[in-house]
Amino acid sequence: MRIRVAIIGLSDSWSRRYRPALRALQDRFQVRGLYAPVGLLGDKAARSFRVPASRSFQQLIRRSDVDAVLVLASDWLGSLPLLVACEAGKAVYSAAPLELDAAGAADLCQRVDRSGIAFMAEFLRRHAPATLRLKELIATRLGPPQLLFCHHRASGRRRGRNSTRLFSATHRLSELVDWCCYVVGQPPTSVWGVSCQLDPGGQEHFRALSLDFPPGPTGSRALAQIRCGNYLPPQWSAARAFRPPPQLEVRCQRGIAYLDLPANLVWFDEAGQHQEALEDERPVGEQLLMHFHRAVTSLVRKRSDLEDAFGALRIVSAAKRSATLGRRIPLS
Repeated sequence: MRIRVAIIGLSDSWSRRYRPALRALQDRFQVRGLYAPVGLLGDKAARSFRVPASRSFQQLIRRSDVDAVLVLASDWLGSLPLLVACEAGKAVYSAAPLELDAAGAADLCQRVDRSGIAFMAEFLRRHAPATLRLKELIATRLGPPQLLFCHHRASGRRRGRNSTRLFSATHRLSELVDWCCYVVGQPPTSVWGVSCQLDPGGQEHFRALSLDFPPGPTGSRALAQIRCGNYLPPQWSAARAFRPPPQLEVRCQRGIAYLDLPANLVWFDEAGQHQEALEDERPVGEQLLMHFHRAVTSLVRKRSDLEDAFGALRIVSAAKRSATLGRRIPLS
């Protein structure tokens, strides 16, 4: 079944991830229209698929020849494209940050439920080849995770001159929280957050949180420490280039693994060091769109994506409250 899609927004990953994925999956997706707030960028992207560039995202989503909507960047639109898609009964693939307060998140969840549409939030780190292989190793060779150290060092600068998708620290942290929860396989029970403003007059800022998880099948508890921040000034170029830590380090019951996304995985067990060759795996952009295609065409409706996305945001909010109060916050 070929799904006719409308594209809303263009992130800095458009030419690197989404455009190649849509071309590779032309037997499953047909681009029918495109909307971007920056007209020149939208016109150029639309021409590459020989479709018109729309000047109204509402009209594009409501078109009768559109089955689903790919929201690749929210820009100033916020959650409006998602709400319009719910009203129009169109399936949604959301790669844009879902930064809503509790009331806004509850309202969006209710609208998605009432509409009955397929909704898929983009969990890029979950579907990276290194993460998928790590989950296999946890089930077969390494055993349950016990300690996780997750690290992201932000640059504090735009990724490119035409970048339209700028992530806040809250969104970055929620992605890392979801990643750790996915690797462990269950939600945490409590969180402890800390925050540090290194330069009150500048951009250097650091946030960290600690997640406690309930006992697993073997009775052991997992602990995750997540660090995210822009703590190196731009003028410290040599320090920025020096030996960056792995994005994720996982100490398991029978070994340890080091991950750098998308495809770099090194792990150790009693037999020694193992380095996985994952470069030949299908690109993560294609994998994500294939999951979306299955969600749209399946008779079984998937409801967990939106709950997981807002669950991670709630944990980050609790971590911020923990940093203010100076104590651990239990999570229901």
